[in-house]
Amino acid sequence: MIKKYLLVTKPGIVLGNLISVAGGFFLASKGSIDPVLLLATVIGVSLVVASGCVFNNYIDRDIDQMMERTRNRVLVKGLISPRVTLLYGTVLGLAGIAVLYMATNPLAVAVVLVGFAVYVGLYSLYLKRNSVYGTLVGSLAGAAPPIVGYCAVSQRFDSGALILLLIFSLWQMPHSYAIAIFRLKDYTAASIPVLPVKKGIPATKHHIFLYILAFVVATSLLTWDGYAGVKYLVVAVAMGVYWLYMAWSGYRAADDRLWARKLFVFSIMTITVLSVMMSVDFNLPAAAELVTYVH
Repeated sequence: MIKKYLLVTKPGIVLGNLISVAGGFFLASKGSIDPVLLLATVIGVSLVVASGCVFNNYIDRDIDQMMERTRNRVLVKGLISPRVTLLYGTVLGLAGIAVLYMATNPLAVAVVLVGFAVYVGLYSLYLKRNSVYGTLVGSLAGAAPPIVGYCAVSQRFDSGALILLLIFSLWQMPHSYAIAIFRLKDYTAASIPVLPVKKGIPATKHHIFLYILAFVVATSLLTWDGYAGVKYLVVAVAMGVYWLYMAWSGYRAADDRLWARKLFVFSIMTITVLSVMMSVDFNLPAAAELVTYVH
């Protein structure tokens, strides 16, 4: 009974977003953690992300039945009615927004609302089915959770928030394109105009390489702009360069599906490690460093 309601929220996506929320939160906290604020931010964002996934499942129920990967989803099999799904998604979203409104600040709430609107409204309802640029627009929604975590603490959208937007948006592109390559048959069957379907795999490989190159540059900005430390930079560059090497190896891959799957798996490792590193290797303000030194 409970399992079907859990599955329709796409718990894997919710969990992945929690890691990025924590990364943004700890980066802005700089070692001074408010546990109540952290818990409220994590719960609020989780509920809103879960809501977005429920609405996405509702919207995609017709094309999900055409794809092997999704044909056994809860709504396709009729385990939950569309009406109950809409009510469930609405309750989750309102609860998440209420938690963030009471515990964080208007900026954090605004960011999560924009992310939700982009994912459900622009991406799921229209662009996913009608434009090759759907992935690009959807990536902006994917970058919202770490920014919410950051803004919940900082209460401002500064260069740190902008860099997080760049990092997580750029990461989403090769990550999503890799999925589209090893799930090409599914996307073709459902007539979803992702880049490999519209432009072919060779063109997609070019885009993957260029996006990862831009991602490596973006990750280094956290250190150059004074938000993260040298240890973070070393790890970020090392993983980014290896991911870039994997992308380059795709030009001579004998099996594109196998190569794309490996690229996808490493993308998850990369963003997870980066979220952890920006959480633990932050730069303290000069005044705080002086106090620490004196004590």
